[in-house]
Amino acid sequence: MFAVLKTGGKQYKVQAGDVLRIEKLAANAGDKIQFNEILMVGGDTVTVGAPMVAGAAVQAEVIAQIKGEKTIHFVKRRRKHSSQRTKGHRQHLTLVRVTDVLASGADATGVAAATGTADARRTAHNAAAAPAVAEAPAKPKRAAKAAVAAQE
Repeated sequence: MFAVLKTGGKQYKVQAGDVLRIEKLAANAGDKIQFNEILMVGGDTVTVGAPMVAGAAVQAEVIAQIKGEKTIHFVKRRRKHSSQRTKGHRQHLTLVRVTDVLASGADATGVAAATGTADARRTAHNAAAAPAVAEAPAKPKRAAKAAVAAQE
């Protein structure tokens, strides 16, 4: 059985046992994760989603957080200007091994959904940005005046 899943803006055709290098996810090595954005499930019968297949999922185990190969960006400016610049970049990736392809029943598995680091940062930021409103401590002089006014 195979599935086509979507993560990190890309689509991957996977089956059990495949090892994938995908965009960085918010998970540690050894964690079990579940991809819920499944575009197609195949096997004996083929199910194509519109746009996603309801109830389908792909479960995987995180092997490691790695960096991709270095890409070099070399800039050489035009004549009469002897300036040049080299910049490099290594993309952060997550190495995962697909353990299971589920055609249905993905909601009841209890495995954590795979989320990217941007999603994790966004949810942490939103949780920290809206703290519970705390009451300001009462000022002692005002409390004393209010107590005197209440007795009169």
